[in-house]
Amino acid sequence: MKKYILFDNDGVLVETEKWYYEANKIALKELNLTLDLPTYLEIMARGGTAWEVAFEAGFSKEIVDKQRFKRDIYYQEFLKTKDIEIPNVKKVLDKLSKKYKMAIITTSRRVDFDLIHQNRGIVDYMDFTLCVEEYKRAKPYPDPYLAGIKKFNAKKSETIIVEDSQRGLTSAYNAQIECAIVYNEFTVSHDFSKASYSINKLEELEELLEIK
Repeated sequence: MKKYILFDNDGVLVETEKWYYEANKIALKELNLTLDLPTYLEIMARGGTAWEVAFEAGFSKEIVDKQRFKRDIYYQEFLKTKDIEIPNVKKVLDKLSKKYKMAIITTSRRVDFDLIHQNRGIVDYMDFTLCVEEYKRAKPYPDPYLAGIKKFNAKKSETIIVEDSQRGLTSAYNAQIECAIVYNEFTVSHDFSKASYSINKLEELEELLEIK
């Protein structure tokens, strides 16, 4: 029986992934470099960074760091101005919160995470949140989710992870915790063969948990 739910953030609770891609694409275009979507998705799936494109083209770390800073500004502007809501998320969390303890485990920076969730109400349903600064190694390493169950003092068998990306699934798989993949058009090309379960939308999670 499951008692704990560890949610990924981007693509599961808020629709931010496409805007992070756009911010990276703009920053690289300023170096006359093209970041097409299939290349980005491949990099994302294995847990790499978009800056591989710049390093492969011979750009220095100094220049990359400058563009990374600009990327962060572009991304935060998108977060402030674009609609990133996923329908019915709060309704689902409200129901689940009556039966399960929940947390968000994300590779987002805390500054971006806090901007995303300002006045959104999603984190109100969570016992805690963990961002990339708060564990040793990011997804696809198991560290984020192992840190989550440690904070809950939970058994792996009592826990389920909800993800939408191959990188996140790999993190869950490496942590040896069951993972449900929720469909997201942005990551549809990823390999989810190691997933324990698949759902089409977050609303299906409650029913899935009731039969587990």
